[in-house]
Amino acid sequence: MIITVTLNPSLDRTIEVPELVRGHVLRITDGHLHPGGKGVNVTRALLANGSSSRAVLPVGGAEGRQLVAMLEGDAVDAITVPIAGRTRTNIAVAEPDGTVTKLNEPGPVITAAELESVVRAALDAASPGDWIVLCGSLPQGADEDVYAQMVGRIHDRGVRAAVDTSGPALARVVAAGPDLIKPNAEELAEAVGRPLLTRADVIEAARELQRAGARRVLVSLGGAGALLVDEDGVQVGTSLALTPRSTVGAGDSFLAGYLSAEGSGGRTALATALSWGAAAVQLPGTQMPGPQDIDPDSARVLGDDERDALIDLPLVGTD
Repeated sequence: MIITVTLNPSLDRTIEVPELVRGHVLRITDGHLHPGGKGVNVTRALLANGSSSRAVLPVGGAEGRQLVAMLEGDAVDAITVPIAGRTRTNIAVAEPDGTVTKLNEPGPVITAAELESVVRAALDAASPGDWIVLCGSLPQGADEDVYAQMVGRIHDRGVRAAVDTSGPALARVVAAGPDLIKPNAEELAEAVGRPLLTRADVIEAARELQRAGARRVLVSLGGAGALLVDEDGVQVGTSLALTPRSTVGAGDSFLAGYLSAEGSGGRTALATALSWGAAAVQLPGTQMPGPQDIDPDSARVLGDDERDALIDLPLVGTD
């Protein structure tokens, strides 16, 4: 079982316009509303592809009630913890060339008691050997080391911990020894405090976080593919060049793909992650791909010679 924890979930509204022009009245060509938050998306992607997953999240206000109703309508297995604050709404504006402008609310303040209720719900739902995946930004009121504290409690239960976050929360959690972290190139560069211009730079940065405590580092590079640094070495993968419809949630689908296949080894898990991510960018809003959307041949993991030929070239298309 894969349990996801989303401390700052949302309603995700995506609107599509021919061109985003400031100060003008724009005609929307299409619109979508989906349950949101990185962990929620990971669970949705896993369930859509037949993998067992349960989402744990705090909800509050009218938006929270709407989010719960949407999860129930989509048959998403979820444990919701009521809070006093109001669940946020995020807006993404998507243009035909794949450019996405995101407007994210900060989210509610969460109290220590509410946070503890979420943590306990996740721990109680997991069994030894399961994964608990800590995803996304922290709500107002949460300490920057909350994920680090949670990783320790997760390991005490014999459960594996994965983390997909950024900024100070990512910097703090590494020393707690998570089994997996999933930054993108920008988040990884922020974590090590320097620009990452080539795959060689990314690999060295990932190894730095490995030495600091993270067991595996899975890095999404957008159009430049992805790479995995784990106990077996370095794997580099690429996917087909696609014009995205919406990149919102693609990284969550990517992580879900990896977790669904991680028991098959790093190469297979990385290829699966890339194919799930490639499928997600072709779908509207934060719709998660199902088996009918995913082409396993859209991604591959490079052999040593191919990897070495690319490793020092400038990165193009990173997210």
